[in-house]
Amino acid sequence: MVHLRIREIKKLSMLLAVFSFFSFMTSDQGTFPSVKLKSLNGKTVDSRDFSNNGKPVVIALWAVWCKHCLAELSIINDEYSDWLEQKGIKVIAVSIDDSRNSGKVKPFVVSQGWDFEVYLDINSDLKRALGVNSLPYIAVLDKNMEIVYQRHSYLEGDEEELIEFLKMLD
Repeated sequence: MVHLRIREIKKLSMLLAVFSFFSFMTSDQGTFPSVKLKSLNGKTVDSRDFSNNGKPVVIALWAVWCKHCLAELSIINDEYSDWLEQKGIKVIAVSIDDSRNSGKVKPFVVSQGWDFEVYLDINSDLKRALGVNSLPYIAVLDKNMEIVYQRHSYLEGDEEELIEFLKMLD
């Protein structure tokens, strides 16, 4: 009888931990910061200008040397036209490659045929403002530029969680 209760407590604790983790990942994370970034054409833009006429925006922080980033962005690119057409969701990829690697970003993006916007965060200002410690990093912004979903790192299949979250958005 005692053994059964311990097992039930362990299961309940595990379920509570999973629920808490999911709630943390999808809870309100604050307003998206204002940081100066560069477009691939060298134009300076403010990250707060990433609004999408009241539609959600997916922000992806990545680097050319990050294999997990590239895998996830390739999958996102495959889904992007559907997201844009069905829900008006905009995807913006922000490279955190430093000045030594930033010259590789544009040729890489062109070679991949990515359809979404790409910006450079050469000094990692956005990365610091968001408190990002590991790549890739994904955030979803609502119409008020509030972070309503975020995820650090990537394992194969994690994109399904993002896709399901985006399906739930109005």
